[in-house]
Amino acid sequence: MEEDDRALSPEEMLRLIDRQDSAAVRRFVPDTSLLYLPWGLAWLVGFGALFLHHGLSGRPYAPISIDVALAVLFGAMLLAGAVNAFVLWRTGNQVRGASQQRGMMYGLAWPTGFLTMSMIAERFAAQLPEAERNLLWASMSIMLVSVLYMAGAAVWHDWPMFAVGIWTAVLNAVGTAAGAGWHALLIAVGGGGGFIVVGLVFSRRARR
Repeated sequence: MEEDDRALSPEEMLRLIDRQDSAAVRRFVPDTSLLYLPWGLAWLVGFGALFLHHGLSGRPYAPISIDVALAVLFGAMLLAGAVNAFVLWRTGNQVRGASQQRGMMYGLAWPTGFLTMSMIAERFAAQLPEAERNLLWASMSIMLVSVLYMAGAAVWHDWPMFAVGIWTAVLNAVGTAAGAGWHALLIAVGGGGGFIVVGLVFSRRARR
């Protein structure tokens, strides 16, 4: 009993505070790596398939039809979106008040943005050749993602997230100007690969 009631030393107090802080972070802050790794893998695989279909000179590098390439891309993106939604939902259930409201509004911005973007793209896509039609869909999707990442960074004061949004926007603009094949390559390697690197860095920091 005397041992339980004794005052903790400064070192023991610091260790206790550190353990409590770590527990709070695990409970209330989403695993940042899970906000990057799923999208990185989805873009690497999905846009990689589009790159193999288009090639850099208009000739396919692999016998992958556009329907198969798009199915791979959309399937991978749906899976990544589901993982992100689960992570944010699980974290949002642990908090209340303004933080929960910000998270809910930001989460709703994603499906709303993609739904309205799809309606706009569909209006003009039918008037374009296949390669340009695919480029329209891809570039508008990536533009929306980059803007939402920058908006999320502003909400949570997250500079790494803001930098990722800017990097993605630049890759998207350069790729769109270069053409469908180059756009797919830049987003697959620079975008998807970049997201994977960022996710691995955050995962390593979390383990420490």
